[in-house]
Amino acid sequence: MTIADTTSRHADTTAPLIGALVERWSPRAYDPSAVVSDETLRTVLEAARWAPSANNTQPWRFIVARRGTEAFTTVHDALLGFNQAWADSAAALIVNVAELADAEGAERRWARYDLGQAVAHYSVQAQHEGLHSHQMGGFDGARLREAFDLGERFEPVSVTAVGVLGDPDSLPEALREREVAPRQRKSLDEFVVVA
Repeated sequence: MTIADTTSRHADTTAPLIGALVERWSPRAYDPSAVVSDETLRTVLEAARWAPSANNTQPWRFIVARRGTEAFTTVHDALLGFNQAWADSAAALIVNVAELADAEGAERRWARYDLGQAVAHYSVQAQHEGLHSHQMGGFDGARLREAFDLGERFEPVSVTAVGVLGDPDSLPEALREREVAPRQRKSLDEFVVVA
């Protein structure tokens, strides 16, 4: 696969979907020289702002760390395993944080779910803007909580790499194979129950 040959990564859907969903996938190869403008990042995060949440609590926070900054190094260094091998080429690493309790200590039971919706919204908007994103769960949350002085009611839930698609040949062999492998999904029949 070459950078120009991204149509091979499009979802083979059984129903018509909007373009950004068909084109969305999670690469590991990012262009290490590409810069995402402030305006584009703002647009991506505006999509998260308008995600639905329980009682409109909007229990999410985002730490945006741009490549080349101290914050980026902090987030990158908190990544675990092979995530560190590729994430340094992304234009930004975004720490997705759930607010698990309000300022008075009342539990926000749906905070992680709501955060997930906000991240999904910004992932689709990023795709629409010509960017790609990749969600990661392999990171040291305690390290990020301490580094960014997050209180106990805030939990780093995931980290998202955002950037411009790069050359898969830049990846280590094992990751390169995963990058170009055919995409697979379960069929709707495997997880949808129509009552």
